[in-house]
Amino acid sequence: MGMDRRDFLKLAGISALGFGATSALEVLTRSEVLAQAEAQAPLAAGKHWAMVIDMRKLTEEDIAAAQAACHEWHNVPDIRYLDGSVNHKEEIKWIWPENYHNAFPEQAGEFVSEEVEEKRFLVFCNHCTNPPCVRVCPTQATFKRPDGIVIMDMHRCIGCRFCMAGCPYGSRSFNWGDPRPYVKKTNPEYPTRMKGVVEKCNFCAERLAKGLHPACVEACKSGAMVFGDLANPSSEVRKLISEHPTIRRKPSLGTGPNIYYIV
Repeated sequence: MGMDRRDFLKLAGISALGFGATSALEVLTRSEVLAQAEAQAPLAAGKHWAMVIDMRKLTEEDIAAAQAACHEWHNVPDIRYLDGSVNHKEEIKWIWPENYHNAFPEQAGEFVSEEVEEKRFLVFCNHCTNPPCVRVCPTQATFKRPDGIVIMDMHRCIGCRFCMAGCPYGSRSFNWGDPRPYVKKTNPEYPTRMKGVVEKCNFCAERLAKGLHPACVEACKSGAMVFGDLANPSSEVRKLISEHPTIRRKPSLGTGPNIYYIV
């Protein structure tokens, strides 16, 4: 079977990086090698970033790894009581698991399969096409970028929490105290926050600027989380959405969520 130059370079690159003296052909099939090469390839600039989560593949290990990677990369504090239990009143969450009925109250019908009902869905900021949080922010601390990412300038945040009231997904957290003492290991590549500001998932905008995938996607080893440019007809997210029925959170609100779930 022939192999063109592009495929050969991908294969050689993976062999050099991941397998040392062992030939990549001895470890993976050609299709597996090419699939891994595409997943590791730097992201080009996008016009409409979106994510697809294939719940048929997502595992509990994926959920734990994705949350850990996100929170570690973004210096999200782990706020707990003295007994070690999570302080849910002051908890900061960028990405977290939610049961089906809480995540999709509009679609939780009487005859939903038990398999779907028992799944835990990863939820986070939906980076809405029509974000209500942006409309209610008095200082423009939260705004929508041309590529669709709803992001925050935490230096402009005055802590009014209007954006939290405007978000119908509960995707924002408020720092009631100084979060820095609760950060176990600080990542110098991302800034820490201070008391009195709101924070949330930013689709790893700082990583996208370097051509890197979001931390949660990189940590998800099953391939259940796929990120890409929805405006690109040949992107993987576009293909998945066109080939599989998907659901989104509270679509009737007209916010236009850009997180899609295959169930």
